[in-house]
Amino acid sequence: MDRIEPIANMLSKIISGLLVCSWVTALTAAEPPPALPPHPRLLLNADGIAQLKARVTAAPWAKREWDALLKQTSRYLSQPVELPPRGGNWSHNYVCPTHGARLKQGQKIGPWQWEHWCSAGKHNLKGDPSKGSLDFDGNAISGIHFELAKQVVDHGLVFQVTGDARHAQKAREILLAYAGKYLDYPMHNNKGAPGKGGRVASQSLTEASWVIEIVQGADLVWSTLSDGDRTAITRQILRPALEETILKSKLGIHNIQCRLNSAIGLVGFLLGDQTLITRAIDDPTLGYRQQMERGVLADGMWTEGSSGYHFFTVAGVWPLTEAARNCGMDLYGEKFKRMFDAPLTMAMPNFVLPDFNDSGMMSLQGEADLYELGYARYRNPAYAALLSQSKRQSRMALLYGVTELPPASTLTLASRNSPASGYAILQRGQDQDATWLCAKYGPHGGGHGHPDKNHFLLFAHGQVVAPDGGTHAYGSPLHNGWDKSTFAHNTLVVDETSQKAAEGRSLAFGSEQGVDFSMTEAGAIYAGVRFVRTIALLTPEIIVFMDQVRASEPHTYDLVYHQMGHWQGLTAGQPWTPPNRPGYQYLTEATVRNLGPDGLRLQTTIKADWQPVIHIASGEPVEIITGHGILKTTEDQVPLVIQRRKGTEAAFLWAVSLTNQPVTLRSLPLKDGGGAKLAASEAMLVEVSAGRQRWQLLANPEKRTVVMDGPSLPLTTSPFQVWTK
Repeated sequence: MDRIEPIANMLSKIISGLLVCSWVTALTAAEPPPALPPHPRLLLNADGIAQLKARVTAAPWAKREWDALLKQTSRYLSQPVELPPRGGNWSHNYVCPTHGARLKQGQKIGPWQWEHWCSAGKHNLKGDPSKGSLDFDGNAISGIHFELAKQVVDHGLVFQVTGDARHAQKAREILLAYAGKYLDYPMHNNKGAPGKGGRVASQSLTEASWVIEIVQGADLVWSTLSDGDRTAITRQILRPALEETILKSKLGIHNIQCRLNSAIGLVGFLLGDQTLITRAIDDPTLGYRQQMERGVLADGMWTEGSSGYHFFTVAGVWPLTEAARNCGMDLYGEKFKRMFDAPLTMAMPNFVLPDFNDSGMMSLQGEADLYELGYARYRNPAYAALLSQSKRQSRMALLYGVTELPPASTLTLASRNSPASGYAILQRGQDQDATWLCAKYGPHGGGHGHPDKNHFLLFAHGQVVAPDGGTHAYGSPLHNGWDKSTFAHNTLVVDETSQKAAEGRSLAFGSEQGVDFSMTEAGAIYAGVRFVRTIALLTPEIIVFMDQVRASEPHTYDLVYHQMGHWQGLTAGQPWTPPNRPGYQYLTEATVRNLGPDGLRLQTTIKADWQPVIHIASGEPVEIITGHGILKTTEDQVPLVIQRRKGTEAAFLWAVSLTNQPVTLRSLPLKDGGGAKLAASEAMLVEVSAGRQRWQLLANPEKRTVVMDGPSLPLTTSPFQVWTK
């Protein structure tokens, strides 16, 4: 996180204004492109080359990046081209089978063999190429294939700028080496099985990513190649890669399809093949225009609900949009622009995006290279503010960066709700000291979605307080056993089984009497169960949760919450054996105790001088189970508490205090307009006291006519209301 801090102060003020079938299938093509310009015309055209030359001359940061490229490519000139003997393995297989941790490549121990280091178990592993899940050397081999493809691009760029024919010759040497070898690589998939998948890679996605760089590099030296060279590259690499692997994958609206479209379109633009160009851009179910129309939500976030795949989609799309632009077709529309806008409004105060669904934490500074292109094409000052705080040492800055950036904007973010993606963000304070909570209630996210409706992530005092389970490599047992379990998230589990894929909705959102609030319904997460979560940000240090559950028949309800740090002064309990269910099987050091008449106060130590408190109110019979869940590996543990209740309905009242200030929670009785007593699962009135401050909060998701039993509050049908004293 340290590398992100320099941008937080400026960036936290810039963006509130942004809230805002075969391969020859009959196609509904838009107007055909004009006659294609000369090569190069993919990564850069003639104007782009001229701008690159001017950029290197005018901007010291570009000169440094260019000098580094010259030094690297000059070293490669004297090195022989040695292709790996086989294709690579799936990167998600590169995990320790014991600890689920990503491996790190160690020293070379033989021809195309390396040691592989597990940081969690502190041990080295050797690869077994007979099994995809253990073919760790295949991961290193994959990296070499991609390095060689990048070298083709690098040498092509140097040739275009300097005219040094040695670099064009080196790019040709690599291309022809693959032309002679590509069809000899066996087809194989992510499991190592023969017959399907790819040749250089084990799946269409990775094969397409490799093809994109091969094609971009080939285009840069295409004019220097003989007809025989071009034919060999086309017939022995490009068309087989498309016809055997890439064109066969039809994934609909999906981040992978965007990457496939770029590979298809770039080959089309390279070869002047109109069928491929039209397939990539205008296919009525798969093409670029459909990806933008149906895949980009109204708020600009990608449909899969993952910040990682959001940027992965942008990275997969831009090679096609840029090649089309160089060939006279403008694909830089409003929907693509929103994909650059949206992450700025979604980010935490340190300008890192949460690790919802299949994603890790995504730093906006880490994606600054994409914003180099975004600013060059859209000129949004918010992007420039991000770039002004980066070192601008990236390939995208070199190729597309604007030499002079404008002054940064200074706008302030507040609480905001985005029904399109289903994220309700409550925020108080400025810069990294702000308190930020994001409740997740929207679309499931397809295959990359997690069963976690009404889950939330909490950030305060410069770091995450209540984490998301995140995601592990797909080849790790932790991915399905933990990541894809509801138990790994801060939400409701019913009968120890994970939620069904569902889409919730926002019932109320806003600010009243100085309290920011969100009320969301989880949707059809379990048959016959309705779960409504109301969150009230009373102050930057006090967050209150009012969770209401109603069902058509009795169930066991586990309200799960994870908080960073380690348990401090945990009250004694009896040992508790977790069930062998997804998520639960990773719970360790579990103990159980009953909730007393005065409620319960739990505390974790995040730092020596920072011990956030969990306050659980008394009320219905409840068991409190505490223990440890996991973060990155089975050795990386985080405190976890379960509030367990049983019946056809339940109401949970609890709070998180980010300081040691005592907080008192009390439920107050309610009646409906006819004088009948209301269950708290229907309508919930609570009193919260902290020091001299007191609030009364009403959560009334069904908009019942309610009145307080006793000294009455005004009669109301509001879904949420606040009274302060």
